[in-house]
Amino acid sequence: MEWTEKLTLGLGVMDQTHQEFVEAYNRMLAAEGDALLVEMDAFLAHTIEHFDQENRWMEKIGFPGCHKAEHDRVIAVCRDVRKRVERGDAALGRQLLQELPIWFDNHVESMDAALAAYIESIGFDTETGEIRNPPAQDCEDGSPACCTPPVKPAAEQQPA
Repeated sequence: MEWTEKLTLGLGVMDQTHQEFVEAYNRMLAAEGDALLVEMDAFLAHTIEHFDQENRWMEKIGFPGCHKAEHDRVIAVCRDVRKRVERGDAALGRQLLQELPIWFDNHVESMDAALAAYIESIGFDTETGEIRNPPAQDCEDGSPACCTPPVKPAAEQQPA
């Protein structure tokens, strides 16, 4: 997986954590034999910490739970695959390695982009937990602008 500018969301702490995610993934990808389990454990520990950080922010600002639910599903899959690799199913581990970059790109461009945009819009300080611009009610149900990515101006959109 390669870190590219398209993964940059402009929220420094989130961007740094995402860069670390890419680095942990690449160490796992390069590992062979018994080292794969060691790197899977390191990747899983980083990912749990990464997701817990975002989950704490979302809880503090009342962000929709669909984002946290996706985090929970990814952790469950990674834990299950890790156990299966330990039992000898290296092919499943390699399949996970093929799927993670696709998932990560999509997750950053959609759910994390929406979270970062919302954090910025309310002036949420990720270090102190202070909200400088309390949100207006964005949706009919009073929740933030749900788990959808912000719309890019037509000039920025890439053809499919």
